[in-house]
Amino acid sequence: MYKRLVQSILRRMAYSLPGGYSIRPFLHRLRGVKLGKNVWISQYVYIDEIHPEAISIGDNTTIGLGVTIVAHFYWGPRRDNYRAKVNIGNNVFIGPHCVILPEVTIGDGAVIQAGTVVSRDVPAGTLWGAPKAKPLARVTVPLTCMNSADAFVNGLRPLNDSPQNTPAPEGG
Repeated sequence: MYKRLVQSILRRMAYSLPGGYSIRPFLHRLRGVKLGKNVWISQYVYIDEIHPEAISIGDNTTIGLGVTIVAHFYWGPRRDNYRAKVNIGNNVFIGPHCVILPEVTIGDGAVIQAGTVVSRDVPAGTLWGAPKAKPLARVTVPLTCMNSADAFVNGLRPLNDSPQNTPAPEGG
């Protein structure tokens, strides 16, 4: 119980304190994260609270703002026999707001595009990311507190649909 409390305090401090090359890596090392040399950890980075020792980050790696790295998916108390790992190689760049899921290895020199969810291994030297954002549908009923979620969904139209097939928004 005491160890979990200390872990939680260290994680919260590392989440927002300054010092991407100094304080934040130092605090994560105290938590048990395996960090190489010259690792930059930006602010608001969440590194697994239950199994920090299951995460390894190589030398000269940059972790961008708001990244989440998780090593477990289960409910309840810590499982000491849980063996999922996250291995991030040397010279890796992880862009802002990425999510790294359990059982993932990111190879040396890989670049992870901002906003990417990494759910499988990334080969070394690879630029990895989702396809570029693109229009998916035309919105005819705004998603606001004035309209229901059902009205929003029912009001979505294919991009090639003509405007005359558009229903009037709810509430006026």
